[in-house]
Amino acid sequence: MMDMRRILTFVLAGGKGERLLPLTKDRAKPAVPFGGIYRIIDFTLSNCINSGIRKIHVLIQYKSISLQRHLRMGWSIFNAELGEYIDVMPAQQRTGDYWYRGTADAIYQNIYSIEQEQPELVLILAGDHVYKMNYAELVEYHRARRAAVTVGVIEIERKQATGFGVVEVDAEGRIVGFEEKPAQPKPIPGRPAWCYASMGIYLFDRHLLEDALIGDAQREESTHDFGRDVIPAAARNVNVMAYNFKDANQQTSKYWRDIGTIDAYYEANMDLVEVTPQFNLYDREWPIRTYHEQWPPAKTVFADHATGRVGMMLDSLVANGCIISGGSVARSVLSPDVRVNSYAQVDQAILMEHVEVGRYAKIRRAIVDKDVIIPRYSEIGYNLEEDRQRFQVTESGIVVVGKGTVIEEPRPAVSLVGT
Repeated sequence: MMDMRRILTFVLAGGKGERLLPLTKDRAKPAVPFGGIYRIIDFTLSNCINSGIRKIHVLIQYKSISLQRHLRMGWSIFNAELGEYIDVMPAQQRTGDYWYRGTADAIYQNIYSIEQEQPELVLILAGDHVYKMNYAELVEYHRARRAAVTVGVIEIERKQATGFGVVEVDAEGRIVGFEEKPAQPKPIPGRPAWCYASMGIYLFDRHLLEDALIGDAQREESTHDFGRDVIPAAARNVNVMAYNFKDANQQTSKYWRDIGTIDAYYEANMDLVEVTPQFNLYDREWPIRTYHEQWPPAKTVFADHATGRVGMMLDSLVANGCIISGGSVARSVLSPDVRVNSYAQVDQAILMEHVEVGRYAKIRRAIVDKDVIIPRYSEIGYNLEEDRQRFQVTESGIVVVGKGTVIEEPRPAVSLVGT
């Protein structure tokens, strides 16, 4: 098996994530919270650690303050004396007066770091996907097939493939074409109902990558993207292989999510509260690392069944520092330091850090970003027409309350005892 120390990894974490607004209003997509205590980038970085990779450059660009803070506090685990590191690299305009113009240009603008490190292989990853993958197996496949480039792919039904970058392969798994969001996706040979979708994972022989990046930078017509430009050009000249995703998640179906929309984000979080979720957070053989603030354990308060003032949580992920004080939480995901007060109801919701839910408030099928106080008697998710006047509501009816939103306290229709 190859020494993984001879691999240099770039994690692309500079995307705007415009389809995740307002969650990305003040943060990059890889920094969006997920599963209560994680950030999306934690899954890619945990894959690196679990695969034995210890030389990582994280390329940032847009709204990167919270991402930089998270990486500094949660991922300072490498030993520089052993040649290990995780470097956060902002766009620096090293090769011109422009910022990153595409995924390939982001690596090209940092080509000096490849020259300095002199790795045998360069692994390029997206920092905004949720999945588990042993990159060491990808490396072994790459070397066994004597590939110059290997692209990670996942099987997807052809009728759903129009929204992805689709890889066309021959019978041996060699890539012979690549189309971004094609109207007629090319199927897998012998499997007409299925396609290979690109996972945004690229493994390059170093010398080929350097040559490919320099050549792409000189083409004025290029979009400077790996999928659209670099991979198709390489496939015409060298051995470019497709690596069919092997899931380290240990479930019956493969799990890989590009959480690109609010609805996809919501559904991925709601999967985590299922009895048997598709994505297993509790696999001790493949731990997911993150930063943990020093919060006390989650707590429930009050059990007065006669008045209905019962603090309880059912089928939910509830992080440290949360207090369920006489309210109820069901099928929801709560980040640290959330408080749910008496008689409040939270159902099928995602509440991020420092959210407080006032007495008698009701929240259903909603995402509430951090630092929001839900006034008493408020109702969110029960009248979507009214919600649309105050908040963003998705096509499937998920209400999104942006970070720090100030909500006016409604006037209750009737007087309630014990307020």
